[in-house]
Amino acid sequence: MKRIATLAFVSALASATGATAQDDDKRNAKGEAELAKILEDRVAGEPQRCLAETKRRNLEIVDGTAIVWRDGDTIWVNRTRSPQFLDDFDLPVFKIFGNDLCRLDQVEMRDRTGGVPGPVIGLADFVPYRTVDSDTGA
Repeated sequence: MKRIATLAFVSALASATGATAQDDDKRNAKGEAELAKILEDRVAGEPQRCLAETKRRNLEIVDGTAIVWRDGDTIWVNRTRSPQFLDDFDLPVFKIFGNDLCRLDQVEMRDRTGGVPGPVIGLADFVPYRTVDSDTGA
């Protein structure tokens, strides 16, 4: 009897894990599609280690994918070290060690309704995306 209960538990756990993996894949595909739409007609520039405070305007979280800042004609994208924890409903709290937001700084995602601390995510490089000027090709 114990063996049957154990097998049922393992089976249920496997089913739940499979559903979670499928949900994560759907969320990731949705986030990638949203980011592609944001970056439409833009090309990536040289990744930067840090992002100055003056360039951090109009923050947007793309679920399960990246953190995006809009600075004039440039869109800065940070594909964090743990993008699966990014949720546009959560509030990001940045833990900055210095004046600029840099690659090894952290962001803590907090629940919007109660401020409950969530996962702490390490930042990666900041990639600038700019439109291509059709006249000059740059």
